[in-house]
Amino acid sequence: MDTIEYCKMEIFIAETHLTRLQDALQRVDAGHIGNYDSCLSYSKVIGCWRPLEGSEPYIGEENAISSEEELKVEVTCLLANVDKTVEAVKKVHPYEVPVINVIPLYRISF
Repeated sequence: MDTIEYCKMEIFIAETHLTRLQDALQRVDAGHIGNYDSCLSYSKVIGCWRPLEGSEPYIGEENAISSEEELKVEVTCLLANVDKTVEAVKKVHPYEVPVINVIPLYRISF
Protein backbone atom coordinates (compact mmCIF):
# COMPACT_ATOMS: atom_id res chain seq x y z
CA MET A 1 0.00 0.00 0.00
CA ASP A 2 1.28 3.47 -0.89
CA THR A 3 1.97 5.96 1.87
CA ILE A 4 -0.44 8.87 1.95
CA GLU A 5 1.57 12.03 1.25
CA TYR A 6 -1.12 14.46 0.15
CA CYS A 7 -4.46 15.74 1.35
CA LYS A 8 -7.22 17.84 -0.13
CA MET A 9 -8.12 20.96 1.78
CA GLU A 10 -11.61 22.40 1.52
CA ILE A 11 -11.75 26.02 2.60
CA PHE A 12 -15.01 27.94 2.83
CA ILE A 13 -14.38 31.66 2.41
CA ALA A 14 -15.99 34.90 1.26
CA GLU A 15 -15.44 35.60 -2.44
CA THR A 16 -13.90 38.97 -1.51
CA HIS A 17 -10.96 37.09 0.06
CA LEU A 18 -10.11 34.70 -2.81
CA THR A 19 -7.04 36.64 -4.02
CA ARG A 20 -5.64 36.88 -0.48
CA LEU A 21 -6.24 33.16 -0.02
CA GLN A 22 -4.50 32.34 -3.31
CA ASP A 23 -1.46 34.40 -2.26
CA ALA A 24 -1.34 32.72 1.18
CA LEU A 25 -1.58 29.23 -0.35
CA GLN A 26 1.16 30.03 -2.86
CA ARG A 27 3.52 31.23 -0.07
CA VAL A 28 3.29 27.80 1.64
CA ASP A 29 3.43 25.86 -1.66
CA ALA A 30 -0.09 24.43 -1.37
CA GLY A 31 -1.55 23.58 -4.76
CA HIS A 32 1.80 22.58 -6.24
CA ILE A 33 1.13 19.76 -8.72
CA GLY A 34 3.90 18.66 -11.09
CA ASN A 35 5.25 21.68 -12.95
CA TYR A 36 2.36 23.93 -11.88
CA ASP A 37 1.71 25.82 -8.70
CA SER A 38 -1.25 27.79 -7.35
CA CYS A 39 -3.57 25.00 -8.60
CA LEU A 40 -6.96 25.18 -6.93
CA SER A 41 -10.60 24.97 -7.81
CA TYR A 42 -13.54 26.78 -6.34
CA SER A 43 -17.29 26.83 -6.64
CA LYS A 44 -19.98 29.11 -5.31
CA VAL A 45 -22.04 27.57 -2.54
CA ILE A 46 -24.61 28.80 -0.05
CA GLY A 47 -23.48 28.81 3.57
CA CYS A 48 -26.16 28.62 6.27
CA TRP A 49 -25.92 29.37 10.00
CA ARG A 50 -27.94 30.34 13.05
CA PRO A 51 -26.20 32.58 15.57
CA LEU A 52 -26.27 31.41 19.17
CA GLU A 53 -26.12 33.54 22.30
CA GLY A 54 -22.56 34.69 22.89
CA SER A 55 -21.61 34.77 19.19
CA GLU A 56 -19.06 37.49 18.49
CA PRO A 57 -19.76 39.13 16.16
CA TYR A 58 -23.48 38.33 16.30
CA ILE A 59 -24.36 37.98 12.62
CA GLY A 60 -27.98 37.21 11.75
CA GLU A 61 -31.27 37.26 13.64
CA GLU A 62 -32.22 35.46 16.83
CA ASN A 63 -33.75 32.00 16.17
CA ALA A 64 -33.46 32.41 12.40
CA ILE A 65 -31.36 30.61 9.81
CA SER A 66 -29.26 33.00 7.76
CA SER A 67 -27.56 32.22 4.47
CA GLU A 68 -25.11 33.82 2.09
CA GLU A 69 -23.03 32.93 -0.95
CA GLU A 70 -19.45 31.93 -0.30
CA LEU A 71 -16.75 29.95 -2.09
CA LYS A 72 -15.71 26.37 -1.47
CA VAL A 73 -12.02 26.28 -2.41
CA GLU A 74 -10.28 22.94 -2.94
CA VAL A 75 -6.50 22.63 -3.02
CA THR A 76 -4.01 19.78 -2.60
CA CYS A 77 -1.37 20.02 0.06
CA LEU A 78 1.44 17.82 1.35
CA LEU A 79 0.44 16.27 4.67
CA ALA A 80 3.76 17.48 6.06
CA ASN A 81 2.65 21.08 5.33
CA VAL A 82 -0.88 20.95 6.73
CA ASP A 83 -0.22 22.88 9.94
CA LYS A 84 1.62 25.75 8.25
CA THR A 85 -1.02 25.85 5.49
CA VAL A 86 -3.88 26.07 8.01
CA GLU A 87 -2.06 28.89 9.85
CA ALA A 88 -1.52 30.77 6.56
CA VAL A 89 -5.23 30.43 5.72
CA LYS A 90 -6.32 31.63 9.18
CA LYS A 91 -4.26 34.82 8.79
CA VAL A 92 -6.22 35.91 5.69
CA HIS A 93 -9.61 34.39 6.56
CA PRO A 94 -12.41 36.82 7.49
CA TYR A 95 -14.53 34.41 9.56
CA GLU A 96 -14.35 34.11 13.34
CA VAL A 97 -13.83 30.34 13.05
CA PRO A 98 -12.78 29.29 9.53
CA VAL A 99 -14.19 26.07 8.09
CA ILE A 100 -11.16 24.15 6.82
CA ASN A 101 -11.55 20.44 6.09
CA VAL A 102 -8.49 18.23 5.55
CA ILE A 103 -9.09 14.96 3.66
CA PRO A 104 -6.23 12.47 3.12
CA LEU A 105 -5.75 11.44 -0.52
CA TYR A 106 -4.58 7.96 -1.40
CA ARG A 107 -3.29 9.16 -4.79
CA ILE A 108 -3.34 12.47 -6.56
CA SER A 109 -3.18 11.08 -10.09
CA PHE A 110 -3.77 7.80 -11.91
